[in-house]
Amino acid sequence: MNDTPTTLGFAHFLGQTDAVGRMLLVILLAMSVLSWALIAIKGLVQLIRGKRSERFLNFFWNASSLDEVGSEIATHGARDPFAHLTAHAMHAQTHHAKYGAAKLAEAGTAQDFVTRTIKKVLDEETTRMEGGLTTLATIGATAPFVGLFGTVWGVYHALVAIGISGAGTLDKVAGPVGEALIMTGIGLGVAIPAVVAYNAFTRGNRVLNARLDAFAFELVTFLSMGQSLHTGAAEARANVRPLRAGAANA
Repeated sequence: MNDTPTTLGFAHFLGQTDAVGRMLLVILLAMSVLSWALIAIKGLVQLIRGKRSERFLNFFWNASSLDEVGSEIATHGARDPFAHLTAHAMHAQTHHAKYGAAKLAEAGTAQDFVTRTIKKVLDEETTRMEGGLTTLATIGATAPFVGLFGTVWGVYHALVAIGISGAGTLDKVAGPVGEALIMTGIGLGVAIPAVVAYNAFTRGNRVLNARLDAFAFELVTFLSMGQSLHTGAAEARANVRPLRAGAANA
């Protein structure tokens, strides 16, 4: 009897659990692997995106004209949301000036077409940034309940076994019931990192979306000016909110 407590634990729990308990444990393990994979991938993507955005914005605000910005994008490509937005907006203006409103999607003035194009790009960027967040939110919300179900299932079998054996002493009850709580702990261990990462990524996306909206307004203003930034720098800068360094990484 004295060696019973030493046999209890996670290994003993695995040995005693049935197929349902093992299946729930596999589900929690899969959730954990998927969650950490998404955290690593999205964290790396957000870091790279922030650095590339800062480099492009620094170049943009120091460029002498939009033609110089267009040449830079044509040379190195649009590798961040701000460059992507700028490239599509400039292409929309050039396309409308060359072909006019040839299709229903191009109806209206050039500024109307550019505005619709920018809105479409902003929606695409938002959708791209939110990729994987639904999975993280689902894992964070359901993992504790999966673990709780495993605990309830384990407690049920433990009480049934105790009832059959007829041994109702504290050491016979507390051990199996305590082992069943392992599943709840695992569920919480899977859910907490997913919830924390979801909140962090959501905040980062919200900050970036706010910066994109502000930049889109300023971009439309520059495109409507249709001149070198040197000639209108004072007027343009008066309406441009200063961009805080490192904000894209927030």
